[in-house]
Amino acid sequence: MTLPSPRTPDPHEAPPLRWGVLAPGGIARSFASPVQARSGQQVVAVGSRSFERAREFAGDFSVPTVHGSYEELVHDASVDVVYVASPHSAHHEHALLALRAGKPVLVEKAFTRNAAEARDVVETARASRLFAMEAMWTRFLPHVDVVRQSLEDGLLGEVHTVFADHGQRLFPDGPQRLADPALAGGALLDLGIYPVSFASFAIGPFSSVTAAGTVTETGVDGQEGLVLQSDSGALANVAATMLTKTPTTASICGTQARIDITGDFYRPGAVVKLVAPDGTVLDEYDDAEKEHGLHQEAVEVARRISAGELESPLMPLDETIAIMEVLDSARQQIGVRYPGE
Repeated sequence: MTLPSPRTPDPHEAPPLRWGVLAPGGIARSFASPVQARSGQQVVAVGSRSFERAREFAGDFSVPTVHGSYEELVHDASVDVVYVASPHSAHHEHALLALRAGKPVLVEKAFTRNAAEARDVVETARASRLFAMEAMWTRFLPHVDVVRQSLEDGLLGEVHTVFADHGQRLFPDGPQRLADPALAGGALLDLGIYPVSFASFAIGPFSSVTAAGTVTETGVDGQEGLVLQSDSGALANVAATMLTKTPTTASICGTQARIDITGDFYRPGAVVKLVAPDGTVLDEYDDAEKEHGLHQEAVEVARRISAGELESPLMPLDETIAIMEVLDSARQQIGVRYPGE
């Protein structure tokens, strides 16, 4: 019993699109660097409420056009597609801004603050016949395609149980936005989205959500554990915390074998192991790419838009909404509410 090889296409073979970056923060920088260096995609414009901040970003990444507002960016005729890289709390507003300007969007995860906002964005994109996708970069990495094929081919037998966790020490000394309810801070939307999305990929959709967690003094979730049950009865046990570093591994357990993903399961360079019921490691896939990966989501967008498609089958819009519904339920059970909801 062996693992399949990844089918991830060469990023340089994807049709080049001209990207506009909305909000030049940290994640935008992590996006622009590999997109420029490891694919044929072009970042041609950046927009920020601060012209100086946009100009600094443009200088660092050789971006030719600088805009001092988001409105100018989305109406820039040189831009084919907009990457929404603002905080979670603004994704809904900024995705709609781009869509209403006639621009397809790649929206950073978590897609929005809640499922209602996600539905609004999806309905607008579909009504406008424009492409939209959640930027869950993990879905497009080579090692995840190895797992995808293993599930499609029934390599594990009947899958009954999934485990995944994501913990980073980000509070109280990390980014201020994570401590701020007004910015949809907390562990769940920033970190928990990864294990929840992974569980959805492996055994979703889910018929029940049970959650417990802790709330910080600022009113955001510090950590949580979720038990998710699929329609088939399979269970996922997932956890997230911004209070400590956890193993950040994942496992998919079936009747014939299990898959273990180690080395931060959601990142490039993760190791996929195929393990027999007696614990014997039957095969292993070690991704040669250890650092970069955000370009893979950009080239997926480019392939789909160039083919005339309105969403990606690897990260469907209806699944994005369903994942947001899981996060909504978990927050309600934990007792976290964002201002204005």
